[in-house]
Amino acid sequence: MKIVVCVKHVPDAQSDRGFAADTTTDRDAVDGLLSELDEYAVEEAVRLKEAGDDVEVVALTIGPADARDALKKALQMGADSGVHVSDEGVHGSDAVGTSLVLAKALEHVGYDLVLTGMASTDGGMGVVPAMVAERLGLPQVTYAAEVTLSAGSVRIRRDGDASTETIEASLPALVSVTDQINEPRYPSFKGIMAAKKKPVQELALADIGVETAEVGLDGAWSRALEAQARPPKAAGTVVVDDGDGAVKLVDFLASARLV
Repeated sequence: MKIVVCVKHVPDAQSDRGFAADTTTDRDAVDGLLSELDEYAVEEAVRLKEAGDDVEVVALTIGPADARDALKKALQMGADSGVHVSDEGVHGSDAVGTSLVLAKALEHVGYDLVLTGMASTDGGMGVVPAMVAERLGLPQVTYAAEVTLSAGSVRIRRDGDASTETIEASLPALVSVTDQINEPRYPSFKGIMAAKKKPVQELALADIGVETAEVGLDGAWSRALEAQARPPKAAGTVVVDDGDGAVKLVDFLASARLV
């Protein structure tokens, strides 16, 4: 059983994120890390490996040299190896281009089960898993809160607001998981040291049969035209209670149509 987990290196959500001159996300100005939502997919893959026999976990990422840090974290958590698609032509790819590169890389690497997070913490679109499944002709089961493997199939539990669904698909398949499925582990010292010896394969677009014109900023189906910094938060209104504070408060709430 070969499980491939798609992971993304994203700007730290706690940092002051911005845009580069070409209106793509400025990934050089802030620190990056493995997308938090992808940690749940890595953790689930490692748990499936620990519970099964002869299960291999491969972490797959796309991006510049810094994206290797996402693979490093996945390897420290327990993935067996990594695959890094690193090519200047990828810069500026939208969801359509990203899904193409991932699909071609998955075909190159081989898989029985593909695991993803439910979205990335930088783009937040949540459409790439469905696009990848469509390109590969795979059944996709999304928003899994529990994953169970059996001979030739995968079963998930999806929790909704009003019901819980159990969905089963034949393998190979693609599964996206939610942030409720598990609690990602912190890499142990043993895991950190072991990760240094785990192999990471680097691929260019040409290695997976993708033309540069199909991806990147020039090949994107959508792009940001302009971006402006969010205006600073305005100072709040202070109501001083000098005997009629309650009246002032009600007047303020009424003026804001809150009462």
